[in-house]
Amino acid sequence: MNLTEKNLRLFESLLLKLKAELQEAGETGEQAEDVVELDQTRIGRLSRMDALQAQAMSKETGRRRREQLVKIDAALERVKAGEFGDCLECGEGIHPGRLNADPTATLCIACAEAHE
Repeated sequence: MNLTEKNLRLFESLLLKLKAELQEAGETGEQAEDVVELDQTRIGRLSRMDALQAQAMSKETGRRRREQLVKIDAALERVKAGEFGDCLECGEGIHPGRLNADPTATLCIACAEAHE
């Protein structure tokens, strides 16, 4: 199932929008990943634990954001190469509904199920 040029441009636009949103979120989230101050004279033990937990959650969120940006960049490269929407495993077209749900999808449903 080949994508029309119009659909291809829509997916490219969606990917660029997602990328911009993630980059913007990354700029605001980097401060939350900074080293937590552990000065016991300034904050209590539970406050430090909360701060460490919040930092760990922010680091994981940042890791996932960076991982998603890599996937988006790869999808944009596939758009440029004329390979977007083709399964990397079997070469068949990925259903547009699957691409709507995840425009970074690289496998058709059959191949994705085979990998599970």
